[in-house]
Amino acid sequence: MLVFPNAKLNLGLYVTERRPDGFHTLESVFVPLPWTDALELLPAPAGQSETSIMLTGRPIPGDPATNLCVRAYALLQADFPQLPAVQLYLHKIVPIGAGLGGGSADAAFALKAANELFGLKLTVESLESYARRLGSDCAFFIRNKPVLAVERGDVFEEIDLNLDGTACVVVYPNLHIGTAEAYAHIRPQQPAHPLRAALAQPISTWRGTVSNDFETALTPSYPVLAEIKQQLYAAGAAYASLSGSGSAVYGLWANGEPAATTWPVEYTVWRGVL
Repeated sequence: MLVFPNAKLNLGLYVTERRPDGFHTLESVFVPLPWTDALELLPAPAGQSETSIMLTGRPIPGDPATNLCVRAYALLQADFPQLPAVQLYLHKIVPIGAGLGGGSADAAFALKAANELFGLKLTVESLESYARRLGSDCAFFIRNKPVLAVERGDVFEEIDLNLDGTACVVVYPNLHIGTAEAYAHIRPQQPAHPLRAALAQPISTWRGTVSNDFETALTPSYPVLAEIKQQLYAAGAAYASLSGSGSAVYGLWANGEPAATTWPVEYTVWRGVL
């Protein structure tokens, strides 16, 4: 079975408090971004008794045996011992450490693909429960529709938000920002503007009311983030922001097309519509 895990964007991201469990309380709106990896699940070759993964595309650091897709399938096998070993193939396209949720999407899509391929008949709620055990934003990719994310970013509230047809440019400056580094610069606080109410207004107003706390925290160390954002506004974006904890910066065009912009050759740029 072949699936195409998509990335996500954060519309606003506020870190409101530090939790007793060591995590943080967040508030953000997640929206699907049609920039995808490719993931295939096939029966394991004859004589292979354990699930394995082959990786192509962008290099993924770490031991492949601990890849989130392998861990996702292992969670299902623990509860469904009849599941056979499989061979996973992941072609990585979405940048890593970019705040786009690519690894989380891969894991969530592995759960959904296995559920369908082997007829496990797991409900959406059950799949979300498995996904939450893999990462805070993994569960978003089970339903894969705009939500207001709260708590650790894994509790979702419905939101009336339709960005269909909105032009988007995402710029990744080939800069990996680790989650630990990003949070080290964060000072939890309440947002100046309630996010749900701010996003209910036209995109043209978001520039003054919707922000990402990580952008404020990271820009002093990485001024390139502010430079990219300014270039997107110069190209006519109605709204531009860092996504997640970085380092991808995106722009949205509610009407019209982005003006032509030249980016350094080492950057990765995605253009499309939401």
